[in-house]
Amino acid sequence: MKGVIIVGGLGTRLRPMTRVTNKHLLPVGRFPMVYYPLHSLVDAGIRDIMIVTGGNKPGDFLELLHDGSEFGLEHLYYAYQAAPRGIADALRIAEHFVDRDRCVLILGDNILNGSIRPYVDQFREQEQGMRILLKEVPDPERFGVPQFDEAGHIQQIIEKPQRPPSPYAVIGVYMMDEQVWDILPTLPLSERNQYEITDVQNVYLSRGQLRHDVLECDWSDAGTPETLWRSADLIRKTGFIPPISLDE
Repeated sequence: MKGVIIVGGLGTRLRPMTRVTNKHLLPVGRFPMVYYPLHSLVDAGIRDIMIVTGGNKPGDFLELLHDGSEFGLEHLYYAYQAAPRGIADALRIAEHFVDRDRCVLILGDNILNGSIRPYVDQFREQEQGMRILLKEVPDPERFGVPQFDEAGHIQQIIEKPQRPPSPYAVIGVYMMDEQVWDILPTLPLSERNQYEITDVQNVYLSRGQLRHDVLECDWSDAGTPETLWRSADLIRKTGFIPPISLDE
């Protein structure tokens, strides 16, 4: 199973810092932001990984990460998203790399102080479908939000709702089987002029194939000045650093 990290976009909410660099290269504690999702995939046992970049300074990822050897990888692959057309569009760019197989997609501003390996292992045992991770947050209106029925089953995922139907956010870790490659070409552009990963989730949901877990470890995105600070504070309080081999 292969991994995809999306580090595109323009990072407009983090300007002026992102006038001169990609937001995923900003520091979170000692390390650039992208180190954390990359470590999350490696820790989950994934060794074939593609970085899909775009926006400002895409070549800086190659200069920073090289071949991924400091993370224990033999190779690290790169692709370019020419326009910010959404997460699902960025995933489509990785289709040839994944070879229409299963994959784990993680957004580049996801900061976790624990492992996603237990969830990825469950997905490996899952016969078919998609698996997502949820976390209770104070501001769910910034994310995809699940709406539950009385039995606790997800009825739908709503993208950035003004009135969130639950306090849970779908965090940016998505595990998908090979059906995703046939779903992606059917997606319409949203009102935001994006190809939405929320639409992918709802297709799987309509097929009865969407599974979810509530994340046990701490998590934050780092897409705004407030959450960038929150992510750095999370790392500072827990003392968590990616266990990588650094050149001193």
